Amino acid sequence: MPLPLPILDDRKYEDIVQEARTRIPRYTSEWTDFNDSDPGMTLLQLFAWMTDMLLYRLNQVPELNYRKFLQLLGIQLRPAQSAQVDLTFQPNRPDTPTTLIPQGTRVAGPGSPPMVFETSETLSAIGPLLTAALVFDGFAYDDVSKANSKPGGNFFAFGRHAHEKSALLLGFDSPSDFPTDLIDLMVYVHTEVTSTIGVQCGIDFSRIKPPATVDWQYLDGSTWKSLLMESDATRAFTQSGHVRVRLPDSASKIAKETLGGLSQPLYWLRAYLRRSQYDRPPQLEQVVTNTIAAIQAVTFTDEVLGGSNGQPRQTFRLATAPVLVLDKSYSVPGVDGKTVEVRSVLLEVDEGGPSTADRRGAFLAWQEVDDFFRSGPADPHFTVDHTTGDVLFGDGRRGRIPLPNPANPSANIVARRYRSGGGIGGNLGPATITALRTGIPGVQSVTNLRPATGGSEQESIDDAKLRAPAELKSRERAVTADDFELLAIKAPGANVARAKAVPLYDPRYADIEIPGVVTVIVVPASDHVNPIPNETTLTTVCAQLNRYRLLTSEVHVVPPTYNRVRITVDAVAKPQADVATVTNAIRKELASYLNPLTGGDNGNGWDFGGTIYYSKLYRRILDLPGVDRIENNALVIEVDGHAGATCEDVSIGRYALVYTIGSENKVNVSYGAGVP
Repeated sequence: MPLPLPILDDRKYEDIVQEARTRIPRYTSEWTDFNDSDPGMTLLQLFAWMTDMLLYRLNQVPELNYRKFLQLLGIQLRPAQSAQVDLTFQPNRPDTPTTLIPQGTRVAGPGSPPMVFETSETLSAIGPLLTAALVFDGFAYDDVSKANSKPGGNFFAFGRHAHEKSALLLGFDSPSDFPTDLIDLMVYVHTEVTSTIGVQCGIDFSRIKPPATVDWQYLDGSTWKSLLMESDATRAFTQSGHVRVRLPDSASKIAKETLGGLSQPLYWLRAYLRRSQYDRPPQLEQVVTNTIAAIQAVTFTDEVLGGSNGQPRQTFRLATAPVLVLDKSYSVPGVDGKTVEVRSVLLEVDEGGPSTADRRGAFLAWQEVDDFFRSGPADPHFTVDHTTGDVLFGDGRRGRIPLPNPANPSANIVARRYRSGGGIGGNLGPATITALRTGIPGVQSVTNLRPATGGSEQESIDDAKLRAPAELKSRERAVTADDFELLAIKAPGANVARAKAVPLYDPRYADIEIPGVVTVIVVPASDHVNPIPNETTLTTVCAQLNRYRLLTSEVHVVPPTYNRVRITVDAVAKPQADVATVTNAIRKELASYLNPLTGGDNGNGWDFGGTIYYSKLYRRILDLPGVDRIENNALVIEVDGHAGATCEDVSIGRYALVYTIGSENKVNVSYGAGVP
């Protein structure tokens, strides 16, 4: 248990005044007027106020020491994380074959200032509209166009049994010929909230065959012909992602046809199920076109930080913070002929060397590192405080000192490119990110069909204090359960709020303890009542743990299993209380207590597998203002549709979490007998 921080003196202003007054008769018996109008009392109050200020500053000394120790150990606050969202663009005219949406296109949502999102890749948006979707199960067509037209739908991609030779058909409408370029389809796969499908770390999934073979084809008259599939991030519709298919060279090869009982002739593409070994038939929520990922961030380029003076440990500050760590690093040529891996900031220094042919002259990239512990005197390294934007260079022993440049004394250090953004304000709802900030000819509108998620605020000092002991014990290796949990939370770009490491537990064989196996359950930071990590979060955490695990350890990263809880309670309000106010207070308290991230007894999230105790719920409701009692102890806990008896504790699933929807709880509040 860590030592508590001592309060050196807990007296306040009123305590000091009262103590001084009690000592007056002892030391100055002739002083008998203790009213505020007495000049002596005025002086006493003045000195009491000054003493109170002194005690306040004195009590900050342990807190300051604690923070300095954290700084000495190299423990920094985790920066804010940016929300991510999929943006769907709509071209002006359906007869325009393609419209290029450049990488870095900015779209804004509500906020003060507005929340700006940037696209992460280049998109070639097609003019034809996806107006129809049919499922052919090998025997008959099923029109799923309505289910596919908006988020929240749910249909089987290849029918309920996913037999071979089944197909998903997509119909496009356009007054002109179909495009001849690449078509990008975003596929949203439906997953249950209780899913425990995870990722096994240390496995190269690119080498594992998907459970089915899906061929993409186009209809040429009455004949289906194969298309070249450039990439399939869905792994045969087993996870959400993009499918990119190369269309035929000549537009005349795709002709309009009428299929599946539809009256309108359309251009048709289909996903044909050639080989099927699904454990369960895939279900889709939606297939959409012209959709690309975006992140709540703004890119800054060519920002001059200043000039080097040749002194050790020079610090420069970026103009905008926090600085985002890139999801995917990239490499550029650097100083001394080395290759530089850009993690967050592409930083270049002009030390006065010979000019190159490009516009940057003698500017060359330096390497960003976490710290200077492994840096030598000649290593061109720098560190970045992503929270404040401070850029720090070495001292000549640990990290090289950038040389001054007489020809460019005040501007030889430049941040060539970096991104800034983050915060919970980026978690915007659907259809809210609609203001196009980058002018693109031919684009009519843009929106987000699904909410933006993943944004979080900077880590607080209190959270950093709780993390510090685990940091010291971990030493950047994963051995104990605490090590795995800490490293999972620290995974860059994963935005993990909570993690639970379970030794000897394999999600595939839940009832057997297997030596050498560790399963890490991760809960993302989210506003949802039951946060579920996406595939990106799972694989990012897996990559992080794979770097630090022992070679003999088998590690799995899985989403949490949730139990849905509903409470039925009959409460009696105090005579002076308002029934509606008391009802809302009870609903709010239940939603807060049964929350996977902020619930539980200590407010740090519900315990994994923790029992729901009747007495604790009872006490929390009784402690609310306006609640007099619970009528006949009528409080019932229902988990996943199964109600327990009155006054009965209820156990939840092994390593499970709970959530509740406030409006679903049956809260009946009335006045007691005799109250009108």
